[in-house]
Amino acid sequence: MSTLHVRSVPDELYQYIQSLAQKSNRSLTAQVISMLNQAAEEEKRREKQKQTLYAIKNRRFQVAEDAPTSLELLRDDRSR
Repeated sequence: MSTLHVRSVPDELYQYIQSLAQKSNRSLTAQVISMLNQAAEEEKRREKQKQTLYAIKNRRFQVAEDAPTSLELLRDDRSR
């Protein structure tokens, strides 16, 4: 396993993470790893969501540029 050292962590953040670790009966290291995993999973989920929305957008029906507008179609229909 790799080791990650983090410097200059704000005291307030450190204390907050430490309190979360205590509430979850985890060590500080285990809590930080858990939080990093959650953040990474959330980022993966957002990326997948972005790709899905892009795919949906690309599958949508697209009107040809030379197609008549709805107003033109209505006028044509009414003039018959």
